Amino acid sequence: MGGLTAGSLFNLIHDFLMVYLPGQKCRGSLTVISYRYAINLYLDFICGSTGIILKNLDFTAFRKQNAENFLAWMKDTKKYEPATINQKMAAIREFLSYASARNPELVVYLRGFSEIPRQKTDTWASVSYMSENAVNAILRQPNPNTRSGLRDLFYMIMLYDTAARVDEMTKMRVCDVRINKTPTVVLHGKGSKLRTVPLMERTVSHFRQYVSLFHPQETEYSRQPLFYVRRKGITAPMSDDNARRFIQKYASMARLECTEVPENVYPHLWRHSRAMHLYQRGMDLTLISQWLGHASLEVTLVYAHADTEKKREAINKAMENTSLSTPDAAVFKVDDDELLKKLCGLK
Repeated sequence: MGGLTAGSLFNLIHDFLMVYLPGQKCRGSLTVISYRYAINLYLDFICGSTGIILKNLDFTAFRKQNAENFLAWMKDTKKYEPATINQKMAAIREFLSYASARNPELVVYLRGFSEIPRQKTDTWASVSYMSENAVNAILRQPNPNTRSGLRDLFYMIMLYDTAARVDEMTKMRVCDVRINKTPTVVLHGKGSKLRTVPLMERTVSHFRQYVSLFHPQETEYSRQPLFYVRRKGITAPMSDDNARRFIQKYASMARLECTEVPENVYPHLWRHSRAMHLYQRGMDLTLISQWLGHASLEVTLVYAHADTEKKREAINKAMENTSLSTPDAAVFKVDDDELLKKLCGLK
């Protein structure tokens, strides 16, 4: 390709993520994170499937056949939902569009990706979430008697308790946690919007242990990142990649004792799980919407729909071993639209 080298690939990736998206397209940090994760996922897949080491990759890695193999891997191995697959493919297409604008010779790779059709999605597709048994099994894995184990355990407890986005966890500072009569934490959400969520008693107990070890010299007014890493004497907020790694590690360990733990456990799954558990325990959808920082109640309705589908599955399974005939069993069919209206107070 006319002297295109691995260096040009990684230079363009750097400019795309660090300059183009935040500077020229004014994309938010969450969007940049999702694009970065999609490109990382693709490059890791190519390295794993071809045996080529990362530094030797060039733009031939984006051939259409590789893209089709990546799509099949996300569907069949990773079991991603159609919406998740579409998001990752769209992120890579946008990178290739940017690269093609910089170097027209690369348009062949953009064309190959663009020819792959989008996956069909259901407007009310069931949201993925973990059972409470799975959550508890993962939380049993870290060893709180070690420094990293104590940190990882508290991170996951805070992630679940607050239903925070991973970007909100990254931005969390010591001063955002307020331990008083009603313990709360301030989350820095999308569009610089702030929201305050309550903390459970268990979380407060773990917070006290955590700060005594990781922030021993700081006051409650400290603006230092609550979760951090220290490299070469420099303190920086813990990255989402770091969190993904230890969460997946503990999930793999937990799966040995609890079959309900999903194959792919990622930070945002904890947010979905917390929201679903609150809904199943009777919290009003309006309160859940506020808790999650959703712009509208319509976004939150996905949890009601997902729970409705679970109830339908349970009813169908229970009916399999009964003596009721098919006409009688039809009485128990759930009318999704009507039930959703009742659940959210429209009826």
